[in-house]
Amino acid sequence: MQTFSHFPVMLEECMQGLEPKSGGIYFDGTLGGGGHSYEILKRSSPEGRLIATDLDDEAIAAASQRLFEFAGRYSIHKSNFKDYEKVLEKEGVESLDGVMLDFGISSHQIDEPGRGFSYMCADAPLDMRMDTTAPLTAEEVINDYPQNALARILKEYGEERFASQIAANVVKARQSSRIKTCGEFAKIIEDSIPIKFRQNGPAARKSFQAVRIEVNGELSGLYEAVLGLTRRLKNGGRIAILTFHSLEDRIVKNAFRYLETDCICPKELPVCVCGKRKEIEVLTKKPVVAGPKEMLINSRSRSAKLRVAQKII
Repeated sequence: MQTFSHFPVMLEECMQGLEPKSGGIYFDGTLGGGGHSYEILKRSSPEGRLIATDLDDEAIAAASQRLFEFAGRYSIHKSNFKDYEKVLEKEGVESLDGVMLDFGISSHQIDEPGRGFSYMCADAPLDMRMDTTAPLTAEEVINDYPQNALARILKEYGEERFASQIAANVVKARQSSRIKTCGEFAKIIEDSIPIKFRQNGPAARKSFQAVRIEVNGELSGLYEAVLGLTRRLKNGGRIAILTFHSLEDRIVKNAFRYLETDCICPKELPVCVCGKRKEIEVLTKKPVVAGPKEMLINSRSRSAKLRVAQKII
């Protein structure tokens, strides 16, 4: 097993967005290797408090070591950030000064062959679970889902142009033997895409993303979670969210847009009857992206987008 490694994307930009302060209570819903959490605790010294969640046991173990110097000021829960209500109730916390969400998959998860996240690890088992105790694996999705369901996932979650052809070839291949490795799946994908369309990056990238999203339920309940966590902020509190593909970013953008809207009544009504009031100020009118230097050092930052909002009521 490799040492858990993860380079937090746009670390300084995230901290500038959150503005951690001493005495503040912060929620990091995607702990990972603890990079963002470490900076939150460091910059909120001496009395800032952090509540963190993650589903990956290896990430939790690594982050616990990384954050050890701040013992007594943080707590880590093995939980999906979408279950924040239960976590905050356990902690006796009603409102927060800041929320950090980083939806990127860690370097360790991609590079560790046994996790099955990467199309580059040919002999790796098709797993892709963030929580290695969860029941659903990528192998089950690829081998047991009906063709139409598989095609839908590849098209919706991977925005894959050749989703139908890939799904058909997967079904054809699994009739003779079960598809068990990342290499087998990647080969089917590559063979399903015309050569002239294989020039825009690795052919398997979109499909692997789609299956990973399905395995971990990454988009399910995301909109509601962004709304709920933002509403847990104190007046003046901030939420910073890093996304790594257009589907996530669109959900975050729409959630922020709704929260920033002052009235949702039909335009033909002479007066407002909905009672909806503007709840946040979006501080990033356009998403922040990584600078050239960071992109050069950390290629996984190239697709990252950061959005920050501040609670105003």
